[in-house]
Amino acid sequence: QVQLVESGGGLVQAGDSLRLSCAASGRTFSSYTMGWFRQAPGKEREFVAAISRHGGITYYANSVKGRFTISRDNAKNTVYLQMNSLKPEDTAVYYCAAGMQTTRDPGDYAYWGQGTQVTVSS
Repeated sequence: QVQLVESGGGLVQAGDSLRLSCAASGRTFSSYTMGWFRQAPGKEREFVAAISRHGGITYYANSVKGRFTISRDNAKNTVYLQMNSLKPEDTAVYYCAAGMQTTRDPGDYAYWGQGTQVTVSS
């Protein structure tokens, strides 16, 4: 089992940047693919980005491609989400998740953090 703790959320203005971190503990971090998802009020949880076990494969939602970058440091058991050029529509609770497949489907991720709030004002 793996425990995930997100950090780095906050209140920013449109056009600003934030970097989210997700620290993992428990079983070997590099055994898992990692994903970031988000959920806005009244909306379903949606895929943001995913990264393979050693970082060689990444996927992004079309809505964040070119603005967000997912990365991981297996030595630090941490996955990151660098978010640039933030927009008000990026406002959501952001969750990291661990799974065995690098996919966009939240059902493929077995472990989830508690989430961190990102609010982007216009």
